[in-house]
Amino acid sequence: MAKKQKIVDPDAPLLHADHPRPVTRRDFIRQGFIGGGAMVTGSSLLNMFLHPEAAHALSADVQAMDTGTNCVVGAGGALKVPFLCFDLAGGANLAGSNAMVGGPGGQLDTSAVTTAGYSRLGLPGDRLPNPSTPGLNTNSAIGLTFHSESALLAGMLDKMSVGAQALTNGAIIPARSDNDTGNNPHNPMYGIAMAGANGLGARGSLLSLVGSQASESGGRSMAPAIYINPEIRPTKVDRPSDVTGLVDTGELLSILSQADATSVMEAVARISNSQVAGLDPNLGGANEDLRRLIRCGYVKAADVAENFGNPQALNPSTDPFIVDDATGIFTNAEFNANSRDGSEFRKVSSVMKLVTSTLSGAGCVTMGGYDYHTGDRIAGELRDIRAGRCIGAAIEYAHRVGRPLMVYVFSDGSVFSNGNPDDTAINSGTIALPGGKGQWTGDNSGGAASLIFVYDPRGRTTIRGGTQAAQDNRQQLGYFRANGALETGARTPGGFPIQAANGVTSLVNTVLLNYMALHYDTVNDFGTFVSDFNSAFPQHGLGGTTALDELTIFNGMSSVNTGTHQILAAQPA
Repeated sequence: MAKKQKIVDPDAPLLHADHPRPVTRRDFIRQGFIGGGAMVTGSSLLNMFLHPEAAHALSADVQAMDTGTNCVVGAGGALKVPFLCFDLAGGANLAGSNAMVGGPGGQLDTSAVTTAGYSRLGLPGDRLPNPSTPGLNTNSAIGLTFHSESALLAGMLDKMSVGAQALTNGAIIPARSDNDTGNNPHNPMYGIAMAGANGLGARGSLLSLVGSQASESGGRSMAPAIYINPEIRPTKVDRPSDVTGLVDTGELLSILSQADATSVMEAVARISNSQVAGLDPNLGGANEDLRRLIRCGYVKAADVAENFGNPQALNPSTDPFIVDDATGIFTNAEFNANSRDGSEFRKVSSVMKLVTSTLSGAGCVTMGGYDYHTGDRIAGELRDIRAGRCIGAAIEYAHRVGRPLMVYVFSDGSVFSNGNPDDTAINSGTIALPGGKGQWTGDNSGGAASLIFVYDPRGRTTIRGGTQAAQDNRQQLGYFRANGALETGARTPGGFPIQAANGVTSLVNTVLLNYMALHYDTVNDFGTFVSDFNSAFPQHGLGGTTALDELTIFNGMSSVNTGTHQILAAQPA
């Protein structure tokens, strides 16, 4: 008599017999004992870019104070494409059962991977796509090809309108990373803040970087050490009250008018500026750095008083695009639920509002509990649906406010299946998926991959390459072997090594390459792009110009002025 399968609750902590008990905060997040937080980087004033005519400027002498390049205030924010990353802590399946993967020919090069290989990725042989039958077992609604029964895609489409889907494209990068650890240097946030000409990328006039944890990266995964800048260390944000608290001036505006409060803070900045001249001159360069940091703090305080008289204007819970029973991305019941879903929806809403409104240049949401090799399928599917809903909500919000957005999804390692089917049907709200895919039974660093999505309100961003075959080879940057393991020695069609396949720091550099590419005319002026990329990241190690050409997935975005490398005005849906 067959042993009855025990179904794991989608919110239950994950305890595996072959894993040690959790000890660190990162362990607790990976195994789902606690949720991940959110990280955000700032990039320009919300009032200015939602309502340019209402924007205010500080007095000229205060603006002229030398606060350094890491203190971007007011209109000085770098208007780069908003960037949002999702760190699925624990080792989520992203390749095969979610986004399709194949051999050197691209996502649908299924003949290069055996049926047993796909079974290891949780995909039964009778549900594989067939390139000669377009659409069989696949869904390409958002540009990147997914399996038609992908739980991650189902969650995304649950929150994305047809209009948002049509303006989204994506790519998959098969890339090995270690299982069950926060020590993979996956987090690209510091690099995104550098990804531009003169090393000035997505920076914030309100904040530089914000994170869910009091860690150097602001999240669970580490940042590449070479890019860490202590001056822009992340500050914690993971709920709506954290967002409004960023611009809370306390009792000042209840006593004074906004104009008077700004004048007071500007006077304090001037007094501080006159006093820092008395710092010990024997400190040399450190002395000047300290002066800039002190000036920055007071100038930013004046800037907040000038531009954020009403902190509730930033509250995602009162934004009808986000929360509304009739037209919101989330209903009031979803958003306010006392559950893990509600917590994650509030978290991603806080981040996506700051990022997509261009108040913030980049952000990262950490979601816990993705080490889901529990001997069944339903625990992982329900968690993938949750992650998909959060990703889809961010893209849909970008669609509604008319801003471009790049989304990067990564996890530490992955999982493998023993091939035994789990026939449990999946039901979550309006989403219904049939059972029958393989049970997740162990860790699998050789099945790992990362996903990129790009949304452009002015038209779907195109994949580089003159032929469909060339585009297929870029949309899947790397490939899998016959046995269902990613090829760590993968090369481009021109023979250049894809360093991301076997090096997490190289994976981050590849993401930075493709983020920067969105800001350039890579068709007619690839040389300028390469020169600026090499200048911003001189130690990237990805190769020369021809190699970088083959590693660049996307052409430039229509929503970017390629002359200034800055995004254009909002294009509301």
